[in-house]
Amino acid sequence: MKAALIIIGNEILSGRTQDKNLSYLANWLNEIGIQLSEVRVIRDEEEVIIETVNYLRKTYDYVFTTGGIGPTHDDITSLSIAKAFNVDLEINDKALSILKEYYKDSELTDARMKMTMIPKGAELVENPVSKAPGFKMENVFVMAGIPSIMQGMLEGARKHLKGGDIIKSVSVDVFTPESNVADELTKLQDKYKNIEIGSYPFTKENRFGTSLVLRSKNEQLLEECKLELLKIVDKFKS
Repeated sequence: MKAALIIIGNEILSGRTQDKNLSYLANWLNEIGIQLSEVRVIRDEEEVIIETVNYLRKTYDYVFTTGGIGPTHDDITSLSIAKAFNVDLEINDKALSILKEYYKDSELTDARMKMTMIPKGAELVENPVSKAPGFKMENVFVMAGIPSIMQGMLEGARKHLKGGDIIKSVSVDVFTPESNVADELTKLQDKYKNIEIGSYPFTKENRFGTSLVLRSKNEQLLEECKLELLKIVDKFKS
């Protein structure tokens, strides 16, 4: 099972706001057997959102979007999703009921009423933090950009997701430059084609090092590969 993430927001692309949702979502999905396979960061532009959503929802099992479902003028994700699915954007009775219960009558402003506007036919995704819900259209899950709210919405989305085999990972660090282990890793990858082998340079205590990561859904194969990797690593231990 594979998924894509669309991060929507001019503030992300300008550098004003740092995205914190990507790593959380990737780890969360991995735990239920869904691989995050593609991520796109796009502006708050209707046509771009529509085109991106329509392409990715036909390509992956699931698509998640973050950002652009709040009360301000530049929050256009809900409308764009409605247009992507060619349906109307309308007040959702259940969303309205939730916000009426959460806000006093005087606090349910026109701006907040905007958060009750949901594409026709969508299913709400609970928001346990600030109550204004996200929603699901077929295989597309539309969520808030604020990390704490997005994380709460994910739990509401879980019941709609069908996971696959959970991918296990093993990580081994060695204090040697990546280039020193490159040839050995190539041979190991050729031998274990069903294991994803990655190498990631780091520096620690003024020393160069490399994190070697193995990923596979086959635990037995992963253990065999790990033992061979440790033999490679031993050559560079001082």
